[in-house]
Amino acid sequence: MSKKPTPNPQIASNKKAFYDYFIEEHYEAGLALQGWEVKSLRASRAHLKESYVLLRDGEAFLFGCHIAPLTSASTHVQADPTRTRKLLLHKEEIGRLFGAVERKGYTVIPLAMYWKHNRAKLDIGLARGKKDYDKRATEKDRDWERDKQRLMRDR
Repeated sequence: MSKKPTPNPQIASNKKAFYDYFIEEHYEAGLALQGWEVKSLRASRAHLKESYVLLRDGEAFLFGCHIAPLTSASTHVQADPTRTRKLLLHKEEIGRLFGAVERKGYTVIPLAMYWKHNRAKLDIGLARGKKDYDKRATEKDRDWERDKQRLMRDR
């Protein structure tokens, strides 16, 4: 009897990123977390909305990600909900990200946080910023798709 693959349960997502940026490439990064953070993530108490990834000294760091501490799990620790967290990537991936950010003017943003084999993973994207007219075009396309689905359903 074969086991069906289950979809990765999502902890948090950054929907605004898809509105503000063109996502060129996706990378999966591990997170260096403390114990209280893992318990908070299990309770889905994380927000990626204001977060960003910074590349420095051959390493990648997640800034601005808010993980709310649970009162029952962080009694003996001084919990900092927006502390800087190290991202775990292969050296080649970090090199590719560094090259794109330095030479081509891209930015690296977190897109989603999810569980994979009981480990917290972060989907980061190599992104290029959208102009205002690009955002309007995206919104127009989305509205047209919604109207098209509505028309097909009413038939």
